[in-house]
Amino acid sequence: MNSTERVKNTILGLPVDRQPIYGWVSANLSEEITEKWGSVAAFEDRYEFDLAHIFGGPGSFKKEVLDRIQAENEEMTPDLLLEEDIFTDPDRLEDYADLKAAIDFHKERGRFCYVQTPGFFEQFNGVFGIENQLLYLAMYPDELDELYRRQAEWTVRFADRCIELGADMIHISDDWGAQKDLMFNPRLWWEIIYPHMKRVVDYVHGRGKLVSLHSDGCILKVLDGVEVLGLDLVHPWQESAGMDYDLYLEKYSDKFAILGGVCIQTALGLLDQDALETEIRRVFHKLRGKRWACCTTHFVQDHCSMADLEFAFDLIYKLAREK
Repeated sequence: MNSTERVKNTILGLPVDRQPIYGWVSANLSEEITEKWGSVAAFEDRYEFDLAHIFGGPGSFKKEVLDRIQAENEEMTPDLLLEEDIFTDPDRLEDYADLKAAIDFHKERGRFCYVQTPGFFEQFNGVFGIENQLLYLAMYPDELDELYRRQAEWTVRFADRCIELGADMIHISDDWGAQKDLMFNPRLWWEIIYPHMKRVVDYVHGRGKLVSLHSDGCILKVLDGVEVLGLDLVHPWQESAGMDYDLYLEKYSDKFAILGGVCIQTALGLLDQDALETEIRRVFHKLRGKRWACCTTHFVQDHCSMADLEFAFDLIYKLAREK
């Protein structure tokens, strides 16, 4: 069983030979890992990572158009964006060279490749700022609804290109949660996020591929919506934000898989190695054999030493292979 088969079976709840493993190790520790291992790729090979989180391809927005709108107006509001063609052409194959190279590289190693694409709330935070967009959800719900619809149409075309290049799963990044609750009213989620995400999920499923969600924080109030969406996997299922694993096991483990388990907010880089081992073993004891791929809950932070990173993945590598 290669890594792609192992991860697909885990997501679908089918038998596997061992627990899949992965880690978001690159963003903050690339220099340290490269100094020690020669490259991040060498570290990933050493621990036989089963997944590859792929970034690349075109961005959604025409930066020059957004810059002009910003320069011409005191405040960037949703209604202004509706008057312009702000979206790029997602069908320009030359814009996918980096993404294709990454997928080809990881497919040579048999890995399951998932490609990140922007969601809706998170995507427009980059345009408006998170505080403004939270305000605009109340002030401009119809305008945001239309912008999210246009983003969904762009995302469908982007997903098409990624699937043609060999992606196994489309990974929608759309942070909805704060540390203890959603950042907005669940009613708004159902009204102006759910329909457009459903459009993307259904399309990708129609192409025979899987769809996952990344959302930090506590998303308990829309988990039933995640189920209705038909999402195949959720990252990270943030226990440190009040999302207890027992809830997942009791109510949702037959609905979708989870990716995570190694918390960068409370464990990796923060606990001493004895406590870190206890924590990693606790999570394996609870989730082993379930629809779970072991991974960090987000990018490992730069306060994590190489000694602690290697200690954690030495243990993860061992535990993943225990029956």
